[in-house]
Amino acid sequence: MGPASARILMVDDDPGIRDVVSDFLGRHGYNVDTAADAREMEEALQRAPVDLIVLDVMLPGEDGLAICRRLAGDEAPPIIMLSAMSEDTDRIVGLEVGADDYVSKPCNPRELLARIRAVLRRTEQRSDARSSMAICEFSGWRLDLIRRELRSPQAIVVHLSSGEFGLLRAFVENPQRVLTRDQLLELARGPESDAFDRAIDVQISRLRRKLDDSGGQDLIRTVRNEGYMFTAKVKRQ
Repeated sequence: MGPASARILMVDDDPGIRDVVSDFLGRHGYNVDTAADAREMEEALQRAPVDLIVLDVMLPGEDGLAICRRLAGDEAPPIIMLSAMSEDTDRIVGLEVGADDYVSKPCNPRELLARIRAVLRRTEQRSDARSSMAICEFSGWRLDLIRRELRSPQAIVVHLSSGEFGLLRAFVENPQRVLTRDQLLELARGPESDAFDRAIDVQISRLRRKLDDSGGQDLIRTVRNEGYMFTAKVKRQ
């Protein structure tokens, strides 16, 4: 997805940041719209669809985390969160509620541009996947990589956050193979991601719990001092 065809929505209550970022991205060929809060964001989304949202965490009214959690879903555009909070727990929460990436403020506009390009590239690669290879079946489960939908052996749809889906996709594409945290991080979020080991552990714990609650049988096994292994055999359609 080249810049000429990509529309970015910048949501931040600081007009100075909105102006600097939108001007910088515009000079690099992106179509940029801006919003100061959740209401203006919704108005912008109604005017035209967007390919990516740059979303500040600290917003008046509904904050960025709540917005991200509400927007997360199959049809939602990818989201890069911006936050002046640099604590590990804040970054983990941002990724857990469905953000595709997380950048600490103050950020270099060039770094944000690189993150945007990386997320759009991954999104385009996912959309280019062929439907003939989009269905993965394992132990009675069914994962649709195009619709980003997971169904249990009882045909119940199990909701996955963006991070959980990325991890499960990495597992089903590399079944019965030990993957280190670094490998999982790169497979799930790309080599540009700077997320840390703890975020992977938290997401795997939540993914494992969802699989277990719906009848999974130790599908994700911890391999001590090495990483994790997806134990099921996977059939691709």
